[in-house]
Amino acid sequence: MPPAMVMDLQIQKRENDLVVSTFGRGVYILDDYTPLRYMSDETLKKDAEIFPVKDALMFIQSNPFGFRGVAFMGASFYSAPNPEVGAVFTYYLKDEFKSLKDKRRDEEKAKQKKGEDIKYPSYNTLMSEQEEPEAYLMFTITDEQGNVVRKMKTDASKGVNRIVWNFRYTPVTPISLEPFDDSVPWIEPDKGYMAVPGKYFVSLSKFQDGAFTELVTAKEFNCIPLNNTSIPAQDKQALDAFNKKVAELTRAIDGLDAYRKELVDKIAYLKKAAVETATVPEDTYTKIINIETDLSELNRELNGDPLRARYEGASPTSVKQRVELITAALWSTTAAPTNTFIESYDIAAGKFDEVSASLKSIDTNVKQVEDTLEQYGAPYTPGRFPEWNKNK
Repeated sequence: MPPAMVMDLQIQKRENDLVVSTFGRGVYILDDYTPLRYMSDETLKKDAEIFPVKDALMFIQSNPFGFRGVAFMGASFYSAPNPEVGAVFTYYLKDEFKSLKDKRRDEEKAKQKKGEDIKYPSYNTLMSEQEEPEAYLMFTITDEQGNVVRKMKTDASKGVNRIVWNFRYTPVTPISLEPFDDSVPWIEPDKGYMAVPGKYFVSLSKFQDGAFTELVTAKEFNCIPLNNTSIPAQDKQALDAFNKKVAELTRAIDGLDAYRKELVDKIAYLKKAAVETATVPEDTYTKIINIETDLSELNRELNGDPLRARYEGASPTSVKQRVELITAALWSTTAAPTNTFIESYDIAAGKFDEVSASLKSIDTNVKQVEDTLEQYGAPYTPGRFPEWNKNK
C-alpha cells in the first residue's frame, strides 16, 4: 500500500484477513495473514519454504454481468476484482536467482569500489551468459496417489510471495505463444477440467543451470467443495474419470484441427512453387487442388458447415462441436455429466478414427507433392526439408 495515514485496523477472524482503512478513504485487505505467524529465524535461514495451506473452497466464480469483469457496463462503472479462486500457496524465497551476467556485474562493481581494473569479458564468458537457460520456480501439485495434477511455473522473486492454483488440470488446447487477449469480454482463456475435492500435495523446485532441484518437499492441503450445486455429482471419481476421457479426446481433436490448419497454410506455397518452377510436372498443380478440396471437406467434418447453416438454418453437429458442447458447459460447473454430454462424447469418439485416417491420408499426399517439388528443384516451401545433390 502507498504511504498513507492509517485510520483503523480490523481483523476478520473467520478468514484471518487484515483490513486497513486510510485517511484518503482507501481500504486495503491482506487476505489470510496466517502465514506471517510462521515467519521465524529458523524459516528465514532456509532457502525456501511453503507455509501451511489454508483449506481451499472449490466453486465456480459467477459472472453477474453476463461476461467477465464489468462486461458492457462501461468504463465509468466501478468494480474491483475479487481474489483469485483457488488454493493459495504462500511461499518464502531467501535469495533471488542471479544469472551468470548478474554475477559478473556484481564482481565488476566490487572491483570498481576497490579501484581495481575491470577486464572486458572473454568471448566464452559472453557466450555462456547468452546461452544460459532462464532460471525459474516450479510448483508441482499431486494427488493422494502421487499422480501429477498440475505444474505451475513462476519467476523467482525474493521474499514472501503467493501463487494460486485454480483447481484445474492443465488446458489440453494446442500450445500458443500468443498472450491471451482479454479485451473481448465473451472470450474466455483456455482452461482444463476441475480436479475432484480431496487431499492434495504441493512441492517447490527450482530450475537453474539446466537442472531441477527440490527446494521444499510436498506439503499437504485440502480442497473442499461448497456443496451448492443444483445437480451434485454423486460419484466424484466417476465424474473425474469422465472428464479425463473428454480431456484426452479434446486434446486429440484439437490437435487434428491444428494440424489441418498447418496443411491449409502450406497450400498457397505449394501452388506457387508448382506454377513458378519450370521443371515441375503439370499434374502436380492438379494434385494440390485435390488436396485443397479434401482439406475443405475435412474441415466441414471437424468444424461444421457454415454455408449449409446459412442457407438451411442449421447443419449437422460436427465432431469438434460435440466435444466443445461438453467442455463449454461441464468444465464450468461442478455438477455431474448429463446424458447429453455422455451421448455427445460417444458420437465424437466413434468418429475420431475416421477423421484421423482422412487427415493422415491427406498428409501423405502433401508429403508426396513436397517430394516432387524437391525432386524438380523447386524453391523452399514451409515444412519441406531442403536436400542438395552435389553431383548435379
